[in-house]
Amino acid sequence: MDHARTILRQRTRRRHRVRRHLRGTAERPRLAVFRTHKHIYAQVIDDAAGRTLASASSMDKQIRGSIAFGGNKQAAEAIGRAVAERAQAAGVTKVCFDRGAFRYHGRVAALADAARAAGLEF
Repeated sequence: MDHARTILRQRTRRRHRVRRHLRGTAERPRLAVFRTHKHIYAQVIDDAAGRTLASASSMDKQIRGSIAFGGNKQAAEAIGRAVAERAQAAGVTKVCFDRGAFRYHGRVAALADAARAAGLEF
């Protein structure tokens, strides 16, 4: 039980450390990533206005048909491409990447690379 509490404390510290330096503006909104064991979610957020400009997740009906499982790198790449396309449709080309409490590795890095390849500039 103490180990689980330690892990949660580390994640909380990491999240606050990352978010302390990031603010999404109208010119450069924040691309926030959240992942669970089964799914991955991404949102483009304008913090100044308090609005979500674009979002994609492995639970979306359009994306769910093209992926076998939402908790792997292939799903993360599909979400990265989808959120980049939806952000560009909303008029966003530059974002700041918010990895939250997650390390820039594995699925989070795959999502970021796919979003870059689809045209978003970090």
